[in-house]
Amino acid sequence: MKFKMVHENYNVLDLDKSMEFYKAALGITEKRRITAEDGSFIIVYLGNDETDFVLELTWLRDMDRPYNLGDCEFHLAFEADDFEAAHKLHEEMGCICFENKDMGIYFISDPDGYWLEIVPAK
Repeated sequence: MKFKMVHENYNVLDLDKSMEFYKAALGITEKRRITAEDGSFIIVYLGNDETDFVLELTWLRDMDRPYNLGDCEFHLAFEADDFEAAHKLHEEMGCICFENKDMGIYFISDPDGYWLEIVPAK
């Protein structure tokens, strides 16, 4: 039996703001979306041509407060083909939230506080 990872979901408070962030910070854009007939939710799948894996952003109409992410002890990792250029971009965007220079990695935070790890290409 085999399993293939296909997506990860993040619930977001401001869908447009989140989509703009992911496009600017990571170059991932909308691949498809699902909109509830009653307008109660929108699900947008973001991706790129590097992989079939997508990030699912879910917006819920009735959510009226920021999501509680607990201790934020989870993350999604992205490999950067030009680590230095990525770091420079994320510095300029002001979204770097943690760096581990000994390990050669850093994390950025999206508009809802989700952490995204940036690692150099192997």
